[in-house]
Amino acid sequence: MLSKSDKFKIQLQHILPKHALTRLVGKFAAWQGGKVTTAVINWFIRQYKIDMDEAANSDPAFYPTFNQFFVRELKKGARPINDDANVLCYPADACVSQFGPITDGQLIQAKGHTFDVCELIGGSQPVADLFLGGNFATLYLSPSDYHRVHMPCDATLSQMIYVPGDLYSVNPLTAENVPNLFASNERVVCLFETEHGPMIQILVGATIVGSIDTTWSGTVTPPAGNMVRRWNYPLEGDDAVRFKKGEEMGRFKLGSTVINLFPAGMMAFDNAVELNATTRMGAAYGQFVAKATPQE
Repeated sequence: MLSKSDKFKIQLQHILPKHALTRLVGKFAAWQGGKVTTAVINWFIRQYKIDMDEAANSDPAFYPTFNQFFVRELKKGARPINDDANVLCYPADACVSQFGPITDGQLIQAKGHTFDVCELIGGSQPVADLFLGGNFATLYLSPSDYHRVHMPCDATLSQMIYVPGDLYSVNPLTAENVPNLFASNERVVCLFETEHGPMIQILVGATIVGSIDTTWSGTVTPPAGNMVRRWNYPLEGDDAVRFKKGEEMGRFKLGSTVINLFPAGMMAFDNAVELNATTRMGAAYGQFVAKATPQE
C-alpha cells in the first residue's frame, strides 16, 4: 500500500507542468551565478554525499555553472574499464532497476508493469523485431551518480532517434506506479552495430533533466520538438561514428535512466548483476555468447 505522502508525490507529477518546470530548472543550472552557484553546488554535495575526491577537479568553485559540476569529469583511472574483449561493461554509474529477457516484445518496468519495445524505440517494428527474445537492462542514475554515459563495447553508430514525450520522474517510486513510464518519457534512442550484432542504448529524459547530450551531435534535447526524428549514420568511411568500449557517448544534465537492448543469443548478463545492485561504469556487465561453428 502506498502511503499518503507517496500518493501525493505521484498525483503531483500528473498535474505539474513538467516541461516548463524542467526548462526553468535547466536555465538556472546553466546560469553562471558566482558565489550563489558555488553555494548550491556545496549544498548538493552535502545533500547527496558526493565523493569529490573522484572528480578531475574537486573544488566546487571551479565550476561556473551547476551543469558543469553535474557532468564533471572523473580522475583518470577512477573507473577502470574491463579490458576483456568478450566482456561488456556497464555504461554508467547507476542502480539496476530491471533486467532480463525481452518476452513477446515486452520489457519489465516494475512489478505488474511492462512496456513495448517498438513503442520505446519510436515505432519501428523492423528494428524492434531484431531484439525479440533478447535481453534488456534498465539502469537508474540517481542525483548522486556520475552522469556521463559510456559504451559497453566497441560499436559504430547507425541511427539516432529522438522520441518526444512527457517528463515524469524516473525514480523507483514512479516506475512502480506510473504505467508505461519509459515509453512515455522523452528519450534519445541510439542504435549501434557491433561485431556480435546490433545493440541499442537509450537515454531517457525525466523531470528537471535539463538536457540530453551526445558526443557526436551535442545537445539533442531541448528543443527537439513534438515529432519523432531520425538521423542515419554511415558504418564505413571517415564520417562513421565509432566508439571503443568505455568511451563516453552522452550525458545527462540531472539524473535519469539508461536502457540497453541486446538481440537473442548475443550476450548473457554477468552473474553479479541483480536487482537494485549498484553499478560502476567500466565494470563487468555481461559476456558475449560464442556462436556455434557450423559443421562441415
